[in-house]
Amino acid sequence: MPVKRSVRKFKLSGKAIGNLPEFYDEMVRKLPFPAYFDRNLDALWDVLMTDIEGPLELVWEDSAASKKSMGKAFDKVSALLRDVEKGREDFKVHLR
Repeated sequence: MPVKRSVRKFKLSGKAIGNLPEFYDEMVRKLPFPAYFDRNLDALWDVLMTDIEGPLELVWEDSAASKKSMGKAFDKVSALLRDVEKGREDFKVHLR
């Protein structure tokens, strides 16, 4: 029987994320991203789908603040995070 791992929770502060580079900065600070991460949406997808071990719960607090300042970039990032959540049983995202 496989060993059940405890869920690792990571929080992002929406007040600290006002643009896409700041989002990537926070992700790299909070999660064990590989050194070769290339700070674009395709690379983010690849890393979250293959390199970050689960189970993982990502909580984006004050996400409305990020949405307001990031605009369309927020929509793209949040859609990608939702797609990762659909593609992995051990990844959950909460936008609060």
